[in-house]
Amino acid sequence: MTGADASCPSAEREGRSLIERDHDRSGGVAEAARVGAAARLSDLGDYIREQRSRAQYSLRHLARLAGVSNPYLSQIERGLRKPSAEILQAIAKALQISSETLYVKAGILEERTDVPDLEVAILRDEDLNERQRAALIEIYRSFRHENESEAVGQATPSAGADPTDGSTGHPPAAHPLEQGAVAASE
Repeated sequence: MTGADASCPSAEREGRSLIERDHDRSGGVAEAARVGAAARLSDLGDYIREQRSRAQYSLRHLARLAGVSNPYLSQIERGLRKPSAEILQAIAKALQISSETLYVKAGILEERTDVPDLEVAILRDEDLNERQRAALIEIYRSFRHENESEAVGQATPSAGADPTDGSTGHPPAAHPLEQGAVAASE
């Protein structure tokens, strides 16, 4: 050892331990983030594989529909690769599922909290395809809009209306599906 080294051996050890302590602290955070990202990719891959199975697509068929190679899609399904937003969109389109769901599962988007719980449930339902989800949400929103309009109309009831039942003095209109059932039974 040189004179400088001999005079500060504890400082060197202390310096190393501070660096090691800082590395351990940041390494622990980085390790947790890495584990979280790996779990997210694994969940994404499992979800894509599950949706592919429900659609009864082979890996090769889905890869062709999405415009990616078989090995790349296999690596995505096994959680080994993080696909880009464009690849996720192509996979979602091929599977006829929500690309937003894939973005959330991949960590690209935060989960939306500004939509009613029913819409969230519809979007998460893995048994529905994208077209079915969109149709259900459209119907749900139209009913909500209709009810909000009726609520505004009820605030000022007309002269012939019975305020206890909220009607306008006319019998309630049958639901379109009920009208079809009535017509079919006649």
